[in-house]
Amino acid sequence: MEKIFEEKGIVLTPKQYQDFEEYRELLLFYNQKFNITTITEKQDVYVKHFLDSVLCKDYFKDNSSVVEIGSGGGFPSIPLKIANPSLSFKLIESTGKKCLFLKEVVKKLKLDGVEVLNGRAEDFGKDPAFREKFDFSTARAVARLNTLCEYCIPFVKVGGSFIALKANAEEEINESKKALKILGGKISQVKEYYLPFEEGKRTLIKIDKIQKTPSLYPRGNGKERKNPL
Repeated sequence: MEKIFEEKGIVLTPKQYQDFEEYRELLLFYNQKFNITTITEKQDVYVKHFLDSVLCKDYFKDNSSVVEIGSGGGFPSIPLKIANPSLSFKLIESTGKKCLFLKEVVKKLKLDGVEVLNGRAEDFGKDPAFREKFDFSTARAVARLNTLCEYCIPFVKVGGSFIALKANAEEEINESKKALKILGGKISQVKEYYLPFEEGKRTLIKIDKIQKTPSLYPRGNGKERKNPL
């Protein structure tokens, strides 16, 4: 599987490849109990989960603090941590079984500086211990961009960024303009790329935090999804 990374210019050590393989084995084992992913073939896991996650690694500065919303199986956070151990992570996931899986991955791979938190993003986003405390927030395959912005931007310090990983996102980018204006974010970069083996188009959206998020947001009680900004 090394070629998959190398062809995209990502250089990893033998230990990092070993960590990815152990991560894959844990994912398949716990998937039988917790239904974490429908993607189980080896090549598919490496391309659609691992590679897709680490292709954004250069957008995260070394030694940065990152909060991930809706971690699920740990994408992109765990692959990013393997690829750049200097990053520190808080992984927020509302499903208890997925949190158990993530904690086991962190333990087995001995990932220092990674904490798994069981709860809802809208609750943590109101907590002074988490609000506007991170250099970066990130999310992948959680919700449409306008909803994601309300979940993710409140966590980021002014001067930090929200890195959103999406598929084809042109429509979502257009519909997120109101949310960005309200929440204090501004799109600074949109990068489109294709995964190998014709596995589809991906879009990375970098949203910079240019001003504080008003205290009303996130609104909670499901309003982020039911009535997006």
